[in-house]
Amino acid sequence: MTNPFHTTLTLYTSASVEPPEPVLPNIAQLPESIPLLNRNERKMRTRSALLAAALELMAEGRGFGALSLREITARAGVVPATFYRHFANVDELGLALVEESGVMLRRLLRDVRRTGLPPTAMLKTSVKIYRQFIEEHRAHFLFVVTERSGGSPVLRAAVRREESHFSHEMALDSRQAGLMPGLSSQALEMTCTLVVGTMMFAASELLDLPKNQPQLETEWVERFVRQLRLIFLGARAWRE
Repeated sequence: MTNPFHTTLTLYTSASVEPPEPVLPNIAQLPESIPLLNRNERKMRTRSALLAAALELMAEGRGFGALSLREITARAGVVPATFYRHFANVDELGLALVEESGVMLRRLLRDVRRTGLPPTAMLKTSVKIYRQFIEEHRAHFLFVVTERSGGSPVLRAAVRREESHFSHEMALDSRQAGLMPGLSSQALEMTCTLVVGTMMFAASELLDLPKNQPQLETEWVERFVRQLRLIFLGARAWRE
């Protein structure tokens, strides 16, 4: 029999993730017969390069608050003056990264809406899929889990807003799918908020694990599964 509480997490972890945007070729290497990028395309390419540069620097162990505009532009390969054509300051670039990370997570919701509920799946399988998703988007998760509890108050608030949106959409989709029908809307929202918070905490734990330590990863999976089971069992027994 399908366990609706297991299916709830699967709803947000088993959808196929859209492939990354194709990398544009170096303009200098394009044949003369191919027209150069237009102004808007160049602008979007430069903006993406600035965002990617910030993520790369953080992946090397730097906190976002420690990054300077000159470091970001140098890594992106543009002059500092170019930065201000895209962002008013470094915090605004950080807000763009928060939004980009939120869009990345909500892709899962869009896929589920298109394909419907997946077949019966165990909770542990869903957790393993989430682990793979974190590894594939490691730089974004590293940024989000760091900024949600430290750094700029502006970015902390932005991350919390994205989490709130994600929790709310999870609750709406769960209600429409007929999951956890015994819960009131308020209790369902609270349950989904706990799930999202636990997912983010688990992501921070996974990012801190040393590489090539399968036993530690196995322990992480088991611990995460137990935490989610506790939330779902508590939700099933909840009474207003």
